[in-house]
Amino acid sequence: MQIPSKTGRARPVFFVGAKAGVPRREGRPPHGSKVDGPGVRFSPTSLVCKYSCRAAGHRAALDSVALRAPQAGMSQHPLYGLALALAAALLIAPDTLFMRLSGMNGVQMMAWRGLLTGLAMGCAWILLSRDRAGDLRALVTPLGGLAVLCQAVNALFFVLGIAMAPVAVVLFAVATVPIWSAILGAVFLGDSVGRATAMTCAVVLSGIGLSVFAGGEGDGSGSAVLGAACGLAVSVSLAGSFTVYRADRSLPILLTIGLGATLSGCVGWLLAEDLAAAPLRMAAIAFTGLVILPVSFFLLSLASRYTEAANVSLFLLLETVLGPLLVWAVIGEPVPPLSLLGGAVVVAALAVYLNHRRRKARGSSA
Repeated sequence: MQIPSKTGRARPVFFVGAKAGVPRREGRPPHGSKVDGPGVRFSPTSLVCKYSCRAAGHRAALDSVALRAPQAGMSQHPLYGLALALAAALLIAPDTLFMRLSGMNGVQMMAWRGLLTGLAMGCAWILLSRDRAGDLRALVTPLGGLAVLCQAVNALFFVLGIAMAPVAVVLFAVATVPIWSAILGAVFLGDSVGRATAMTCAVVLSGIGLSVFAGGEGDGSGSAVLGAACGLAVSVSLAGSFTVYRADRSLPILLTIGLGATLSGCVGWLLAEDLAAAPLRMAAIAFTGLVILPVSFFLLSLASRYTEAANVSLFLLLETVLGPLLVWAVIGEPVPPLSLLGGAVVVAALAVYLNHRRRKARGSSA
């Protein structure tokens, strides 16, 4: 992609996606990229997400890929990026519902979802990467291995949490990714952590505690406590992967996510006693791995090109709200009032925090 510089000379822009809640940064181009201009901009904000980024599932996720320059028209409209982020959030919201509809246990979902997601992400990397050899060189480094491990842990614990605990509790815990990203950035990258981050961390942990207290037993043999623990493991591992991506911007995001998902799928394959499933149930889990996650990641990556990272993060909070409501509406999984209150505390605190970061970023760039 090329955009005109202040001098009128076109320069390419590459974006690296990760999770919402991390500000855009200037950096080096990916391996093998030739830059004809003063700099290259990276955005580690897409969810990739979300899968885990997630989301989930985990951000955002087109790593080392330059898309075509936007044409005049809708892509230049100020609401275009917001529309893309909204579409991604609405697409990923029913992810946990389809996981429930699959009727699979934790290790079965881990196997099928992980392998299918790994297949989709691997194919996307093959089709979209401009420098596969450079991506592989970056992958076989300590940071590359750490990124894959973080993505595998993220994929593994998200599935286990959804399988054995209330959806609401897991999603409330996963929503804390921006806080852990800020903390890990301060510890390993020297980022500054202000009072706003510390206060928000205390408030969201209190909200999660309230949800756990009210959550009761999940849809299976587990509990709200285990669900919150799995959700926090997902959020910390996702934040860790985003920190690694910031430390080495040449890492191939799609490839590391695909390998992490494949690794978790292999673990599930080894642990599962029976992988057979009815066609409709198999279709439900396949839809999450082959459609929901890849398409939402693409939309999040694209949205981060047209709007601020904090805007993408705010829209991703919709999954935290809509996910439990969809599961309740379709299959009747109850959400206790106190759990809803705890979730409201988490979402409200994160919304205020992300809006604060957005204003601070605008003020510093003015």
